[in-house]
Amino acid sequence: MSLPPRFNVLGTGVSALSLTEARDLILAARGQKQLGYVCCATAYNANLARSRPALRAHYNRSLLTTPDGMPLVWLGRWHGHKRTTRVYGPDLLEAVCAAGRAVGLRHFFYGGDVGVAEQLKDRLIARFPGLTVVGTFTPPFRELDTGELADLRARVTAAQPDVIWIGLSSPKQELFMATHAATLDAGMLIGVGAAFDFLSGRVPQAPLWMQRSGLEWLHRLATDPRRLWRRYLVHNPMFVIRTLAQLTGLRKYPLD
Repeated sequence: MSLPPRFNVLGTGVSALSLTEARDLILAARGQKQLGYVCCATAYNANLARSRPALRAHYNRSLLTTPDGMPLVWLGRWHGHKRTTRVYGPDLLEAVCAAGRAVGLRHFFYGGDVGVAEQLKDRLIARFPGLTVVGTFTPPFRELDTGELADLRARVTAAQPDVIWIGLSSPKQELFMATHAATLDAGMLIGVGAAFDFLSGRVPQAPLWMQRSGLEWLHRLATDPRRLWRRYLVHNPMFVIRTLAQLTGLRKYPLD
């Protein structure tokens, strides 16, 4: 598999690619096993990874780390990757589901609150007739114990998915994928965070104009301020400060 180059965002290597290219790379992996995992990174993720070396290593060892947020798209273009577009978790999931029907791509959904993965499955099958969803798994709000992990592995082996979509919060989902991608009998794991909530209809998405202008964070903050205030009011300003320091040469953030 030929992978795209990466550009450096605070020491995290972000893949320079478009949504179409990401979709096609995933489709090309059909039938292969244990290729690795795909992360969708935002400004929050890149800033958090700056102070967490283990998380940064998970991003840098991924098969792809896509520019999920518009600030990362703008930085990719600033670095000369003019064809870089936003590879947003919900958009990627929809695009792969739509195109994957033609090649018989097999999907498995892991994550979400109780009932969310099943609801997501039902809604996507209704939207994309012919979609093949071979399983779902709702984990507890903690690490899997030995029995639960064995159950998950058995279900995945029986289902033989090409893609396991991971709908957990960050950085929990990156740790899960980095830990288990090599032990699950699937093609690849793709972390899409809140996509399960959005596409199942459980949580409303920001209007398209806010998504395209880099203001989706404001919509999410307004809808869930208690949980997300630190992410957007602390990490985002710190991301801007650190990025300006990197772009002006005041600070060096080498890729690990």
